[in-house]
Amino acid sequence: MPHLKIAAVLALVIILQLSLRAVWEPLAYIDLPLVMVVYIALQRDAWQALLVGTIAGLVVDAAGGGLLGAGGFSKTLTAYVVYLAATRVNLENALLRIPVLAAASVLDSAVYVFWHRSLGYPPVVPIIQTMAYKLIATTIVGTLAMFILDRVFSPQGMQRRQFATRRRVARRSTGSLRRR
Repeated sequence: MPHLKIAAVLALVIILQLSLRAVWEPLAYIDLPLVMVVYIALQRDAWQALLVGTIAGLVVDAAGGGLLGAGGFSKTLTAYVVYLAATRVNLENALLRIPVLAAASVLDSAVYVFWHRSLGYPPVVPIIQTMAYKLIATTIVGTLAMFILDRVFSPQGMQRRQFATRRRVARRSTGSLRRR
């Protein structure tokens, strides 16, 4: 069942990504497949994150033209790095997800530009300006999208967050008993 939900949301995200440019040109800076990849990587499921990153990147590359595989590789590498960070550090807090999403956006853009430059594809638009717009747009919209994805996918996420606050309260109460 969760695999079907992931496939359906991934298809919706890819369709939205490919059609947002037609609605309004600046909406093209929002990288919705990256938000989905980061969300799944934060759930600490490595194979799903890598698979979603590869599929999302390849489909967007194939539909958008340009270097086929650069987006797939950049999203897969980003999924792996976010997964490693999520296994080492507790990123259950919603506020911690914002800088992780921003860093993932910068990493994804940097790897994408690296492959284009190293294989001789000239930049069509100014690189730094595009990376900055993508960082801002993806971080803002992605933060809101992660809250929505959390509601769609994870009843366990709600339970983990509830227990996290209980653990935090329990730690405070035991710490105050030791001081007396």
